[in-house]
Amino acid sequence: MVITPIKLELPSGTIPQRRNSNDSLLKTQDLYMKDRDNNEKQVSDKSSMVDVGMKAVTRREALAECYIHFPEDVFSDLKKNGFLTHKGSIISTSTVAGLMGVKKTPDILPLCHPISVSGTDITIEPEENKIRIQCLVRCEGKTGVEMEALTGASVAALCIYDMCKAFSHDLTITDLKLCFKKGGKSDYKGGQ
Repeated sequence: MVITPIKLELPSGTIPQRRNSNDSLLKTQDLYMKDRDNNEKQVSDKSSMVDVGMKAVTRREALAECYIHFPEDVFSDLKKNGFLTHKGSIISTSTVAGLMGVKKTPDILPLCHPISVSGTDITIEPEENKIRIQCLVRCEGKTGVEMEALTGASVAALCIYDMCKAFSHDLTITDLKLCFKKGGKSDYKGGQ
């Protein structure tokens, strides 16, 4: 059996319409959202990658962080053993996992542009019954590295979870956030 695609042609000037969950008609041409600069952006149900071709190449940098929390007895044992487990060093292994996450970001997030990362620093710091993970990413490019930083931090945390789940499943990854970004159209510092 051969399946032939059908091309649907709308009369000139027709507005494409779709139905929402309440079964009323929505005109996709009339739906807008305001971006952080208060510019109206037309919304669409079609995924598309932003065209960055006309943007200037600038130095870009972003820092993201998150935490992984442990039960007190598990953290105490990990600390006593220098954060080494039967799977190896939590700190060095999760650092490598975070670096790999940064490099694989456009493979995981479909609308991220592949970029040439010029540098990445992963910091893994034990605190009281938790570990703080920070991921700093830098590049010279036309698009930012926020998603790479967020992905790197979260993948490092997931690696720690994987390495420690034999001791407890009561591990919690929290507070994934962008701390700052520099370069491009605007800078951002968390809390502003």
